[in-house]
Amino acid sequence: MLIDYLPIFLFFAIALGFVLMTLFLSAVIGKRKVTHPKMLPYECGMDPIGEARNPFSVKFYIVAMLFIIFDIEAVFLYPWAVSFRDLKIFGLVEMAVFIAILLVGFIYVWKKGALEWE
Repeated sequence: MLIDYLPIFLFFAIALGFVLMTLFLSAVIGKRKVTHPKMLPYECGMDPIGEARNPFSVKFYIVAMLFIIFDIEAVFLYPWAVSFRDLKIFGLVEMAVFIAILLVGFIYVWKKGALEWE
């Protein structure tokens, strides 16, 4: 029974070996020269000025969550498009209901003003 799992164990052993070898070689071969500019926090190519702990507006997080929600919903369109011919009219109706629910949610969010960036 364990012989059936040998390819999986072998794959994990090779993957773990590769990770450990890469870490070891980077520690041995890599250059380590600590300088002041290297130790500064990276701020998109600009010198950091002021406090790094500026609070973000809650609006930013709401827009980010809405983007993720609607983006994930768009991912569900791909499996439907792939199997569209097999689903026939049932798949079309189900996807129409899905998109209608998504549209109602989008209109609700729009009317509530959650997409307004002030």
